[in-house]
Amino acid sequence: MSSFMNYEAFAERYVAVWNESGPDIRRTMISELWARDGVEYTDSAEYRGLRALEARITDAHNQFVRDGGQVFRAAGDTVGHHGGVRFTTYMVPEAGGEVTWTGAVFARLGADGRIESDHQFGDPPRPGTKTVVDAFLQEARPELYAERVDWRVSWPVPEHPLVPWIRPRATRAEVADHYTTFAGLCTGEVSVDRVLIDGQDAVVTGTSTQVVTSSGRRFSMTFALHLTVQDGLITRHHMYEDSLAVAEAFG
Repeated sequence: MSSFMNYEAFAERYVAVWNESGPDIRRTMISELWARDGVEYTDSAEYRGLRALEARITDAHNQFVRDGGQVFRAAGDTVGHHGGVRFTTYMVPEAGGEVTWTGAVFARLGADGRIESDHQFGDPPRPGTKTVVDAFLQEARPELYAERVDWRVSWPVPEHPLVPWIRPRATRAEVADHYTTFAGLCTGEVSVDRVLIDGQDAVVTGTSTQVVTSSGRRFSMTFALHLTVQDGLITRHHMYEDSLAVAEAFG
């Protein structure tokens, strides 16, 4: 096998065969991907030879693509060397939406670049951006965040001498401390105006109206919150708010 094989293109061909609706085209694509005695293993079954592979892929296509309105995609994380290739594939609604299934594939290729054997490992779907953001808006819990977080609150300097929660955060434990600190200092409500989602990113706009419990002072501020969700967890939390209104309430 050539050491210059395009493994990313191979993964795209692999995924495309599951989406192909034409039986004759699908059969040709299978014969170009797998060796005549190629075999695929899943956690519960073994499919050996082109006929068994065609039946397996046709059943999956009919169930998930033709009747289920889903489409398979490659995740773009393909790596390969010495005839071995590994990549992630996932399934999403064709009309758009969150990932409904994720699978990891490891394949051994012959000298002609065809699959001699491949193992498919299915994983439970991780929550998508909308699911995580919806949960966050119901209750901002530390467990919704990754262990490491890119956290920022708008203020010209990293820390504010009067507002205890305006300071850098970088871990889930520090995020938990933020929410505990805030709850001990203020009571009030948050009104959300818009939630805009684009892939892994979400922007939440709204108004926060709070009362400082120690002084009884009230402040109201509009905000824009930029969240990024990766692997079902929040990895970025950038809050753009009227921090001056907060500082004046505490001052």
